[in-house]
Amino acid sequence: MTADAGTVTRRPAAGARRSLGSRLAEGVSGGIVRVVLILVGLFWLVPTVGLLLSSLRSPEDMAASGWWTVFTEPSQLTFSAYAELLKNGDITDSLVNTALITVPATVLVVVIGSLAGYAFAWMEFPGRDWWFLGVVGLLVVPVQVALIPIAELFGNIGLFGSVFGVILFHVGFGLPFAVFLLRNFFAEIPRELLEAARLDGAGELRLFVRVVMPLGGPAIASLGIFQFLWVWNDMLVALIFSDADSQPITVALQTQVRQFGNNIDVLAPGAFISMVIPLVVFFAFQRQFVSGVMAGAVK
Repeated sequence: MTADAGTVTRRPAAGARRSLGSRLAEGVSGGIVRVVLILVGLFWLVPTVGLLLSSLRSPEDMAASGWWTVFTEPSQLTFSAYAELLKNGDITDSLVNTALITVPATVLVVVIGSLAGYAFAWMEFPGRDWWFLGVVGLLVVPVQVALIPIAELFGNIGLFGSVFGVILFHVGFGLPFAVFLLRNFFAEIPRELLEAARLDGAGELRLFVRVVMPLGGPAIASLGIFQFLWVWNDMLVALIFSDADSQPITVALQTQVRQFGNNIDVLAPGAFISMVIPLVVFFAFQRQFVSGVMAGAVK
C-alpha cells in the first residue's frame, strides 16, 4: 500500500491468483494457438494434396480406390495423365488463352492505375476530387450488373467472343480498385521529396518513373498479384464473353466436365496446373506483397 497526496493505491500481492481472463489471454498467445493454426493449415491443404495425388494416378486406380491409398502403394504414382493432358488440344489452347488474357489485363491495370493514382494524388486539375469520388463509387458496382449491357456493346462492335473483349472487361472492372489503392499509397510519399526532384529539373513523367514508381513498388506488386489471381481464376466473365477459340482454362475444364462427366484423368491434372501457376506467382512476389500490405498500416 502506498500513499501519495492523500490517495491510497493497493498493489496485488505477489502470490495473488490471476483472473480467468488473464490466464486465457496468456494461453491464447502461447503455443496452443500455434498448434491450432498449424492444424487448420494442414486441414485446408488436404484438398490440394488430394488433387495432386489424384492427378498422378491412372484412371483405373482412381476408379478402384481413393487417393490416400498412394501412401501404402506408392507404385500408383505416374505422370501418364500429364502426358495425355498435353495431347489434349482444348486444354493446351485454353492455357495459352488464359495467359493471353491474364498478362495483358494485369499489366494494363497496373500501368493505367499507377498513372491515374499519381495524377489523383499529386497533380492539380479541375474536378480532381469529384472525379476521384466517382472512381470510388465504381467500387460498389457488381460485375453482374454490367454483364448484359457490355455483352450487347461488344456484340455491336465485334468484340464479343474474342480474347480482347475479355481483357477489356477485366481492365475496366480492375481499374477502380487499382486507382483507389495506388492513389492512397502515393499520397503518403513526402511532398518534400517530390519538390526536391522538381527543383532538380524533373518533369512529371520523369518524376513518376524515377521517384514514385520505385517507392510504390510494394503497393504495385500487391495490386499485380490481386489482379493476376482474379483474372486467372475467373470463370463467370470468360464463360460469357469468350467462345470456343478464346476460352481460358477455367471454361475449358467446365466444358470437359459437361461433355464427359467422369474424365478425371484429364480434369485432375488440368485443375492442378490451373491452381499451381497462381501459387507460384504469389510465392514469387510474397515479400513485395507483404510489404505492400504492411505499408498501408505503418507510416
